[in-house]
Amino acid sequence: RDKTEKIISNLLTNAFKFTNPHGKINVSTFQKDETVEIEISDNGIGMTEENLGKLFKQHERTYIKGTAGENGTGLGLILCKELIERNGGRIEVESTFGEGSKFRIILPANACSS
Repeated sequence: RDKTEKIISNLLTNAFKFTNPHGKINVSTFQKDETVEIEISDNGIGMTEENLGKLFKQHERTYIKGTAGENGTGLGLILCKELIERNGGRIEVESTFGEGSKFRIILPANACSS
């Protein structure tokens, strides 16, 4: 559960970092059979196809500044993916440059319980 909270915290931090002050961030959760889906979407700056393809590759990280000029290491999403997969889940990403991003985490329900 602690790891799931850290993953969600990281994804929310990224959503805030890459969304303008008057933008929108949505968080949704769904339980489907034995899985829980957590979806975090924003109408922020989005990603190019090139950056999207490098998102989870440690040796091809991209460094994109946030909307307020914040820096990042590019490691947060790589670590999130590793933690999700170690807990039997997966992460999916959709993004359109200039329109925003959507991250979906699918985890076994027991990875999210107390």
